[in-house]
Amino acid sequence: MRRVLVAGNWKMHKVPSEARVWFAELKRLLPPLESEAAVLPAFPILPAAKEVLSGTQVAYGAQDVSSHREGAYTGEVSARMLKDLGCRYAIVGHSERRRYHGETDALVAEKARRLLEEGLTPILCVGEPLEVRERGEAVPYTLAQLGGSLEGVSPPGPEDLVIAYEPVWAIGTGRNATPEDAEAMHQALRQALAERYGEGFAQRVRILYGGSVNPQNFADLLSMPNVDGGLVGGASLELPSFLALLRLAG
Repeated sequence: MRRVLVAGNWKMHKVPSEARVWFAELKRLLPPLESEAAVLPAFPILPAAKEVLSGTQVAYGAQDVSSHREGAYTGEVSARMLKDLGCRYAIVGHSERRRYHGETDALVAEKARRLLEEGLTPILCVGEPLEVRERGEAVPYTLAQLGGSLEGVSPPGPEDLVIAYEPVWAIGTGRNATPEDAEAMHQALRQALAERYGEGFAQRVRILYGGSVNPQNFADLLSMPNVDGGLVGGASLELPSFLALLRLAG
């Protein structure tokens, strides 16, 4: 049975004191969940997540991770550090990291491997820019990105990897792919995963949609058989909208 994941990517929003209050309210108002909830705040907020959310149904994780195990890498945060903080997830390959920091598929794959070494689950992001979609090349572009970002990556099982399809043109723009667009891409991604890891793995791995997900469009997205949840940006910052998404997920 599909277990939906709603993961909130806070990006560079909130400070630890604000987040601690938000987490406490979430803990107070959280309904019983059959789905899974996760919050992915900036690094300085993770200790507050551990303090308040440990022992609840809400997982937490990071927005990035170093490709190095440890060493003289000023400003970097290792997978081992994240594990010690109780993280379950970390995002790798987000389009903003690829665009603003020049991250390549090979680097994303290395980061995913580091997470898996520590028993953390990568949320691996892929997706096409607008000009690629307008040329009709969205599927081959995104599948090539997926393949490069999984080079040498061997998850122990399907629960140890999450894929997030985020069409770049829909992130933070208010535009989003139609449910049918999302389903077509998710189906193609799942087939590519089947070819790499086997049919059984591909049927159980979760593929999230990201890109202006909100309470108004989430139910329609979830009605698609290959959409297993959402990687949510702005709608995860306000508690009422995040709770609404969790209620829609069940």
